[in-house]
Amino acid sequence: MSKQSVCDNTQYSFEFQGLGKRKVVSDFHGGSITSDGGGLLLREVDYRLRICERIADCFRDYREGYRTEHSVVEVIRQRIYGIALGYEDLNDHDDLRKDPGFAAMVGKSDPTGSDRSRERDRGCALAGSSTLNRFELSPVDGNSLHRYRKIVGDYSEIENMITELSLEQLALDGPPPVLFIDADATDDPLHGRQEGRFFHGYYDSYCYLPLYIFAGDYLLCAKLRPSKIDACDGVIDELKRIVPMVREKLPGVQIVFRGDSGFCREEILKWCEDEAGIDYVIGLAKNNRLLKKISVELEEAKAGYEKEEKPCRVFRGFYHRTLESWSRYRRVIGKAEHLEKGSNPRFVVTSLEMPEYEPRKVYEDLYCARGEMENRIKEQQLCLFADRTSTHWLRSNQLRVWLSGLAYILLNAMRSFALRGTEMARARCDSIRLKLFKIGALVKISVRRVHLSMSSGYPYGKIFERAFLNLQRLQV
Repeated sequence: MSKQSVCDNTQYSFEFQGLGKRKVVSDFHGGSITSDGGGLLLREVDYRLRICERIADCFRDYREGYRTEHSVVEVIRQRIYGIALGYEDLNDHDDLRKDPGFAAMVGKSDPTGSDRSRERDRGCALAGSSTLNRFELSPVDGNSLHRYRKIVGDYSEIENMITELSLEQLALDGPPPVLFIDADATDDPLHGRQEGRFFHGYYDSYCYLPLYIFAGDYLLCAKLRPSKIDACDGVIDELKRIVPMVREKLPGVQIVFRGDSGFCREEILKWCEDEAGIDYVIGLAKNNRLLKKISVELEEAKAGYEKEEKPCRVFRGFYHRTLESWSRYRRVIGKAEHLEKGSNPRFVVTSLEMPEYEPRKVYEDLYCARGEMENRIKEQQLCLFADRTSTHWLRSNQLRVWLSGLAYILLNAMRSFALRGTEMARARCDSIRLKLFKIGALVKISVRRVHLSMSSGYPYGKIFERAFLNLQRLQV
């Protein structure tokens, strides 16, 4: 390793094990090279669907125009694109702001940052962590008199816009005749003393308890909540907001609400039946009365297992009413199953009737399919950092969850429209990031154009080309 400078390790050259008679040497003098060249696809999706632009309309900007170098839409793009590209922390942007390729994706007219007003910022086209932090921490009462926090989001508008964006994409993708709306709660572990922090006995940790609602792969709601509540708290309020929007965007579609037994509450069932006029398939916790109803089927399943030596299922549909909580009889599907470890009975309650919805179909084809939603929640938390709720305030943590959700909406649009007909049409968000966005590219900037010259050895060029062509044909 040759010592060109002891102060800046980027000035070192590195000599590795030789290759025959040749030396193998590397350095950091390659020029303007970005590792996120494929992020141009992300920008193309965003510009065609106007996702960040419309979210920016949900914010009020009280900054003085002549002092403003980063517009609200540029700040939002920088944050959402960063999450989609794998940069979870605001601190990451102190380095990203120097990347001219990323600046071009965000929409900066001067990707090099050479025209910045302050000398210390020149060469850094994008906002730093402090600017992004002020954006996220802006209080509800922020205004032009506040010293720092002058970009204020209307949270009601933001959550409605997230739902609207997803429903528009669903309509563009071709809505199914039956739309399943899935709700589930999950844990968001906390490691500090954040506002709204409580201990949750089931998860055995201090956490938030966010509520997610999806329609297939499309995110309709991401609500951050304290964990001292029932898992189903607030779901009716969210459905009251979402169902009319579904009927407006997708007229004539049949709506079916799905959830596990945590959502089997009289007020939810009654609201679906009497007020919303929607169907439901919801898990039902087992008890002795229910087990007695399928006692014959349990014996049949056990006999089938012993005869075939493989898992056996028998289904029965019947009408049931609880002793106290339910206001009426409802159709229940009982699954009598026997496995190697013994009996495994399960129950669901549904408003769907025979003959179209026979018991096995309701359980196996309709109810069990809700498990796919858990994969979408994993994408939010594991791939897009929705659990990065480390600010002190619940309000700013909610904004972070929404920013993660918007990154998901962008990537899901990539799946639905750009990657249609390719082997990556069902890829996870992190696979899309790794295979399509993480491309080394030399950035060349002139007066007339910004040219990203991507690696010749990139192995997924055909998929990239197909994705680009699909986006060019997309009619919005």
